[in-house]
Amino acid sequence: MTDHSAPSAHTSVPKIAIIGGGLTGLFTATLLERELAKRQESKVQITIFEKSRSVGRLATRYRTDEKTGNNWQWGFGAQCFTVKTDRFKQFIRPWLDSRLLQPWLAQVVHLTLANEDGHMPQIEPKEQWDTKHARYISTPKMTSWGRALADELQHTRIAFKTRVAPLHKAHFVEENSADSKTELFDEEGNSLGGFDWVICTAPNAQALELMADSGFARQADITKPKMQACYTLMLGWDEVPQLPAIFTSQASVRWDVAYVNNSPLDRIFIEHQKPAHSALLPSVTIHARNDWSETHVDEDIETIKAQLLTAAKQALNWSAQTAPTQIDCHRWRYAATIVDDNKSLGILVDQRHQWIVSGDWCGHGNIESCYKIAAETVRAITEGM
Repeated sequence: MTDHSAPSAHTSVPKIAIIGGGLTGLFTATLLERELAKRQESKVQITIFEKSRSVGRLATRYRTDEKTGNNWQWGFGAQCFTVKTDRFKQFIRPWLDSRLLQPWLAQVVHLTLANEDGHMPQIEPKEQWDTKHARYISTPKMTSWGRALADELQHTRIAFKTRVAPLHKAHFVEENSADSKTELFDEEGNSLGGFDWVICTAPNAQALELMADSGFARQADITKPKMQACYTLMLGWDEVPQLPAIFTSQASVRWDVAYVNNSPLDRIFIEHQKPAHSALLPSVTIHARNDWSETHVDEDIETIKAQLLTAAKQALNWSAQTAPTQIDCHRWRYAATIVDDNKSLGILVDQRHQWIVSGDWCGHGNIESCYKIAAETVRAITEGM
């Protein structure tokens, strides 16, 4: 449920603010509602403040062919996710049953670029994703799951296009009054209301700015995880016969995902071969390597697009007749979390202020981390109730 009005003041109902409507924020709201329903505490008020017009962060971009009305579609954020724990598997079960989430049993290969002699790129089988070690996607778009999560919330408001201003010490009420502990403001200085708990799920660089002058007890820990950028190249063709031979040749191994060797490119995903995507026009999403992206993160996007196109042409070996007709490029400034020694940070809790800094970067930076971090946040809040 969504609402653009401000929270009501002067009420004893517990109020919780979540900054950020990505998956961590949505999972946190979902788990909070479920836990509080078990405790018969249905009067809690949760507000998600989201700076954009949508939720979920499982980004999808599409274009429509004016002649046919069919779409090219690119999942230019997270392509898929794994499920490694029983708790997360149980959590996603309703959406698996409804087929909104589906396993992607992709054929995965290694791809080595064509050399200067004009030979075809080399493809070698890597693995087949199976039902035991499945990767999952959201259908018909990667954004569909986030929207479904938002629609199913019962006691949560989502305030879209709302940027929360950095917190300051003056915004915290030392002695908890009947209606609030922390007052939040938007960037224009308008009050967003008072809250008993404030949960920040933004990327750590943004969390660092939001909490910089607040007196947050765990401020120094926000900088511990290192994040890297990612550039994403999106390519489309008008019809299957126009695809380069690497996709269609009978002599070539059939594949859905390619790990690229010795290139700025990291992985190539064939969108129209995913489950429930067969109606798409030929669409291919390419993620650049995170280390390469981080090195070039502040460069002109058109320059980057040209460099990635050159690498993509080497990888896919297209000619003038088989070149893509749709080309786009996106920069994710905070895409991958670097975890030292496989140890994650965990949520950062300031009990005095009742502030929590969380996000997938507090874990391993993947979608299951969003769930684990959300569950950890809910435990921190409800244990004291």
